[in-house]
Amino acid sequence: MAEIAFDDFLKVDIRAGTVTRAEPFPEARKPAIRLWIDFGPEIGEKKSSAQITVHYDPATLVGRQVLAVVNFPPRQIGPMLSEVLVLGLSDADGAIVLLAPDMPVPDGARMH
Repeated sequence: MAEIAFDDFLKVDIRAGTVTRAEPFPEARKPAIRLWIDFGPEIGEKKSSAQITVHYDPATLVGRQVLAVVNFPPRQIGPMLSEVLVLGLSDADGAIVLLAPDMPVPDGARMH
């Protein structure tokens, strides 16, 4: 495993945000959910697409806090411009499980 300098880690801006809206994303190549996430007044609401359909239903995601990288350039995903990268881990079968704080934190709180 290649090591990185601590300053390199600090360049990745990972923040907590609350899902305000979620809907199926049938236009995506792989099954996905389209998310709108509120990162607080400094960053605002951002959109993302996440391949999380195995463990999550759009209706259960609203109000849930997630972690995301907020300083990557936007990426076109089908007809949608994804503005943040929502973070998750693969379970034993390869399905994505979202990363989230285990207790409420302010939207926009930075990981450190």
